[in-house]
Amino acid sequence: MKKLFNFSVAIALSFFIISCSNGETKQKQSKETKATTNDVSKGQSGVKDPDAPPNALDLAISSPDHTTLVAAVVAGELQNALVNAGPLTVFAPTNEAFAALPEGTVETLVKPENKATLVHILEGHVSPGNYKLEWMKDGMQMYMANGEYYNVEIKDGEYYVGGAKIIGSVPVSNGIVHVVDAVILPPPPPAE
Repeated sequence: MKKLFNFSVAIALSFFIISCSNGETKQKQSKETKATTNDVSKGQSGVKDPDAPPNALDLAISSPDHTTLVAAVVAGELQNALVNAGPLTVFAPTNEAFAALPEGTVETLVKPENKATLVHILEGHVSPGNYKLEWMKDGMQMYMANGEYYNVEIKDGEYYVGGAKIIGSVPVSNGIVHVVDAVILPPPPPAE
């Protein structure tokens, strides 16, 4: 169960990293996406059934709005967690969400020496279970794969998790993917 959560978080973080690279040209981004797609197909994530519905990783790879997330997942080596049978609830930040982070954040997180931090952030975007919007309640605490709990808020009919607004939801073979408008960051450590 812990491996599944860790993989989910890594995928979320991968999406985050890819999204932050929005200042690059489309041609360069296209080359990076192709390289990333090749890197994704390792281990369990490389097993493809053309007749099966897409899983959380397949959906992210096929989305032009989640290239940063995919890159982050690859950097965190969390691909196999996102293809696990689940069920998983994945909160997938868009490229714009990653781009809204302070300049250089994504580039710093994908460095090998920062892998543990990246994985922790990505795991904070995955929850065990299949949480459809109608099952989320205002004020509930949602447990994430990184061990953190994030608040669910409902404001004017809009759903938020950890401060990130859910802007779309897509069922996948291993759960559900909620597209979010922000990267969900863990709370800062308590002051000493």
